[in-house]
Amino acid sequence: MQKTFEVQGTTEVEIRLNAGDIHVDPTLDGRVEVDLTAHDDEAQELVDAARVELQGNRVLVDVPQKRGGFSFGNLFGRQGITCRVRCPEGSLVSVRSRSADVSVRGAIGGLNVATASGDVDAERVNGGINVKSASGDVQVRVVTGGVNVQSASGDVELGAVGGSINVNTASGDVRINEADDNVNVNTVSGDQEHGAVMRGSVSAHSVSGDVHIGVRRGSKVYLDCTTVSGDTSSELEVSPQAPATDGPLVEIRAKTVSGDIHITRAPAPAANKQHQEVHA
Repeated sequence: MQKTFEVQGTTEVEIRLNAGDIHVDPTLDGRVEVDLTAHDDEAQELVDAARVELQGNRVLVDVPQKRGGFSFGNLFGRQGITCRVRCPEGSLVSVRSRSADVSVRGAIGGLNVATASGDVDAERVNGGINVKSASGDVQVRVVTGGVNVQSASGDVELGAVGGSINVNTASGDVRINEADDNVNVNTVSGDQEHGAVMRGSVSAHSVSGDVHIGVRRGSKVYLDCTTVSGDTSSELEVSPQAPATDGPLVEIRAKTVSGDIHITRAPAPAANKQHQEVHA
């Protein structure tokens, strides 16, 4: 099934697909193209019954859920549905899925995903993201707004983030390369790696996972790190007096039960790097 819609202004794309693959390409001006491809007979029936329609400036792609029952087609060859959407840059993308993987190549204006086990992989979000997942992995390279991720066992990897970050996961690992605002991460057994924090409040809590936090050179730091049976180390000079530098202040509160805590120095941000990568 293929459909094309003419759009103007900010475009919203809502995709409801339980299983398969979802590819979003935000490089098309003035219109949205939707292509649904079935890879087996059962999937073709679902594609034929799908709703693909324009509602104002919102494009809805709604593929009905497969009814119960086992199919031997699930054991052999490719099966399911591939949904490809081309839309304008800066579009707002929303996905509801059970196990479909979501891939975004290009810059969108916002991302909202609810899934059980599907993975999320996006290049750039010029806005905020909200992901709720049971076991799917989340990887986003650049986010200019805030991030909210709730997961049970999926890994979370974020590149450069301009807004506040809130991540909760049980056994998944969390890696945040660059954070420019407040950070709140809670894990049970998952490790945390905060590559470079620069300002605001950083709260990193874990039970048995290790916590590593790199502080940008030039930032002032307040440390409150506690662990029951893990080890704590810091490369920073600790003084009871406030530093005389004019750099931004970052307040770090890291707590674990058995996990180790390591505080290190991260390089200072390159000139114009923050503007180019996060706020463009």
